[in-house]
Amino acid sequence: MNVTTGVESELEQYRRELTAYCYRMLGSPFEAEDAVQETMIRAWRGIERFEGRAALKSWLYRIATNVCLDMLKSRERRARPVDLGPAQAPVFESLHIPEGDVWVLPIPDPVDVAVEHESIRLAFVAALQHLPPRQRAVLILCEVLRWQAAEAAELLDTSVASVNSALQRARATLSESDLVARERELTADEKALLERFVGAFERYEMDELATLLREDASQSMPPYDMWLAGRDDVLAWWFGPGIGCKGSRMVPVGSANGLPAYGQFKPSPEGGYEPWALVVVRPSARGIEELTFFLDTERLFPLFGLPPRLDA
Repeated sequence: MNVTTGVESELEQYRRELTAYCYRMLGSPFEAEDAVQETMIRAWRGIERFEGRAALKSWLYRIATNVCLDMLKSRERRARPVDLGPAQAPVFESLHIPEGDVWVLPIPDPVDVAVEHESIRLAFVAALQHLPPRQRAVLILCEVLRWQAAEAAELLDTSVASVNSALQRARATLSESDLVARERELTADEKALLERFVGAFERYEMDELATLLREDASQSMPPYDMWLAGRDDVLAWWFGPGIGCKGSRMVPVGSANGLPAYGQFKPSPEGGYEPWALVVVRPSARGIEELTFFLDTERLFPLFGLPPRLDA
C-alpha cells in the first residue's frame, strides 16, 4: 500500500460507518466524533505496519473498538431521564441537573445506509449503555452490523465461544426491555399526525394538543433529570412552568435517531426567535407517544444544521 498517496481517502471512506458504530458504543455524537478522529490518527500512524493480513475495514473497527473501550473506562454509562428514576410533578421544583455528562444525546440521520435506523433510536442506544462494554461491542457487531461470530472474535482477540456467550447475555438483557432493533417507517397517518402536532404546538392550542397526545404520553428535557408521565402532566407543564414556549417556531431537521426532529425557537425579548431545544418526537397510531426536548442547543443546533436564531 502506498503510504503517501491515497491513504487518507482509503481511511475516510469508512468514517461515516465508524461514527455510527462509535455512537452506539458511546451514546454521544460528540464522543463518537472524537473516537473516530482518534481511530484515524492511530490508523495513519500505523499504516506502515498494516500488511493487509486482514481487511482494512476490520482493522479500523479493531482500532475503533479499542478506542471506545478505553473511553468507557473513565466514565459512567449514559442514560435517558426515564432510566434514572420515577416521573415527577410538572413544577419548577422538579428541575435538577445531575453532575457530569450523563445523557444519551441525539445524532442526525442517516448515519449509515447499511443499518436500520431503528438500531440507533434513543431507547435502543440507551439500552446498549446498560451492557458491559465488551458485550456492547459484541452485540453491535453481530446483531446490528451482522458480523459473523468468528469475525467479532478475531476483532476482540477472544474465542467464538466467548462471543456467543456474550451475545446470548446481551440479547437477554435487551429482550427484558423489548428493545430488539427492528426497522420501521412512519405511516402516512403518523406523518399527518406530526404535521398537525407541529401546527398546534406553534399556535399553542391546548384543546387540539390534548387530542394529539396519547393519554400515556411522556416528556423529558435533558440536561434536566425530570421527566413527565401522562398527557395531563405534559399539558400542565406546557401551560404552566413551560408557558414561555408559547409562540415558538418549529424548524424540521429531518430525523434524529430514526425519529422526526425539529429545532424549537422561542420568542426572544429582543425580537425574533432564540434557540430553545432540539425536539425529538415519537408518533404512534394512537397519537404522540414521546417527546424529548434536548436543551443543549449550543452543541446540537450546529450538528443538525440549525441557525443560531431566527428573525421575526
